[in-house]
Amino acid sequence: MVILDKRRTVAITAAGVLAASLSACAQGGTPGSATKDVTIRVATAESVTALDPAGAYDTGSRTVHANLYQTLLTIIPGKATPVPDAADCQFDTPTTYTCTLKAKLTFHNGHELRGSDVKFSFDRMLKIKDPQGPSALFTSLGKVHVVDDFTVEFHLKRADATFPYLLTTTAAAIVDEELFPKDKLLPDTKVAGSGPYRLTSYKPGDSAVLEKFADYHGVRPPENNRVEVKWHKTSAEVKQALTGGAADVGFRGIGPQDLKALRTVDSLQVVEGDAAEIRAFAFHFKAAIVRKTPVRRAVAQLIDRPLITKKVYDDQVSPLYSLMPTGFGGHTEAFKNEYKEPSKAKAAEILREGGIPTPVTLTLGFTPSHFGGSAGAEAAEVKRQLEASGLFKITLQSAPWPQFQQRARAGTYDLFHFGWVPDFPDGDNFLAPFVKDGGFYQNGYKSQLANRLIELEVGSQNQVDRDSTFRDLQTLVANDVPAIPVWQGRMSVVAGKDVKNVLETLNPLFYFYYSYLTK
Repeated sequence: MVILDKRRTVAITAAGVLAASLSACAQGGTPGSATKDVTIRVATAESVTALDPAGAYDTGSRTVHANLYQTLLTIIPGKATPVPDAADCQFDTPTTYTCTLKAKLTFHNGHELRGSDVKFSFDRMLKIKDPQGPSALFTSLGKVHVVDDFTVEFHLKRADATFPYLLTTTAAAIVDEELFPKDKLLPDTKVAGSGPYRLTSYKPGDSAVLEKFADYHGVRPPENNRVEVKWHKTSAEVKQALTGGAADVGFRGIGPQDLKALRTVDSLQVVEGDAAEIRAFAFHFKAAIVRKTPVRRAVAQLIDRPLITKKVYDDQVSPLYSLMPTGFGGHTEAFKNEYKEPSKAKAAEILREGGIPTPVTLTLGFTPSHFGGSAGAEAAEVKRQLEASGLFKITLQSAPWPQFQQRARAGTYDLFHFGWVPDFPDGDNFLAPFVKDGGFYQNGYKSQLANRLIELEVGSQNQVDRDSTFRDLQTLVANDVPAIPVWQGRMSVVAGKDVKNVLETLNPLFYFYYSYLTK
């Protein structure tokens, strides 16, 4: 087919767009939205790396992305499989996936959203390949072909059972090819998408204002008119914002003790849901001592998960013995099967048989707030456990989130704390990002067997076979120990009792959709 000219027009100036948007918000012009003017004030201790979806992959950034941009497919509450958002999609062959865009899609600046924008979004994300971005997700994507203004084809290098789920992630956010540069990130204050909200104010590391987008055409028409987000440094600050009336909703980064105290406040509600969030410690193989498998196995032998979850988190999280959490097909408690209970004697034997002199000196890195306000206490408890054995000497190092990411990848830390929330509800997303070719943090772990097992499960359409491969892969991780899982969490949101639809915002992937919130 011939690709039509876009003939785009910006109907009004940027100031006019804002005025029109605010007017529509006041009138409640979006179907399903509230008829009264509603502002939701959100407090969180998460941090944001970048508002350009090609430049960030962390949960703090993705929550903003999920509210500013659209994806071709999405996951909605109560349904674990993808549904249409900006498009209807289907496999035509095992390696050809076709998406047909809905009509009347527009960006916040008035530009029409076309098939060429979809291709541009994927091409630039893969070209930029930002080290903090999501390009590593799309290893199976060969090319994107624009059939016409409303149709795009994804041609895959190989069969990929996870591809529809990948299109629900903010890595697949659609951006305007006339606004975003093709080879670098767009400054945060200039971003615009086609999602339920448009950005009207942004102060990096401090606050943002998101206004309802009157011309949004998708599955999440906002039930409120605007959302004011405040990023705090600590759990205590989030708690104070909630109890002092400065916030209507608080989520992410609320420490266990503060959460416990907030449960007793009469004016607040605490809503919880199952979450696929995990915490773990990963090794970086840059140091020669870390490349010695007995060292990594000895650390794994000493970690006391129940003690960590009790002392640090007041049992508000659960011990985890695999990088894949419970509730996913193929899960097995691989580390428990391999190491049984924590044991100084067994750890000493592992090191002795490996010819490793003790104490082994390691540097353990963590970031103080991005993975929750208790990250420092968790790192300190791991240090205490390892040093109590007499087999290790641990030096703790802390860094803010941007520097931490750089140092973790560079091998500044021998061992580092990290958290993970999956992009889609499939066990592959807990394993491939950390064991395939060095993984997300590029920690130097290489295993041909791990790579082969991942290829097998991704290429299979038989879930029974995939689950079996998942179990083999988890067993391999427990033996090689590129990373050590510690706990699996729950998602908790604290809100004023006048806030409605809090439960609808919760999903195990930790995307926090503001659209459902109202008063």
